[in-house]
Amino acid sequence: MEKLKFLETMSVNEFKTQKGVNKIEVKQNPSTGKCFFVYGCETGAVSDKFQHGKLTEPVISQVCSPDTGDMFYMLHQKGEGGAMTLATL
Repeated sequence: MEKLKFLETMSVNEFKTQKGVNKIEVKQNPSTGKCFFVYGCETGAVSDKFQHGKLTEPVISQVCSPDTGDMFYMLHQKGEGGAMTLATL
């Protein structure tokens, strides 16, 4: 499996404003143990770092799977993904 392609990254507040929701809930699938997030009637993926307590600066990115072409949103640690954060202004 190839790495995900990160298309757009935004803060959690920017994402909520863009989607017109006032909250995002992180939930866990009881069958698989995998986490996901819910915004309105939609869902997104959550980085494995969330379960390990390593999600200290959460952001949400729209990503694309090179294998399937599927696009989805993922909650993850700032700086995780295709590019290193050099500065925050």
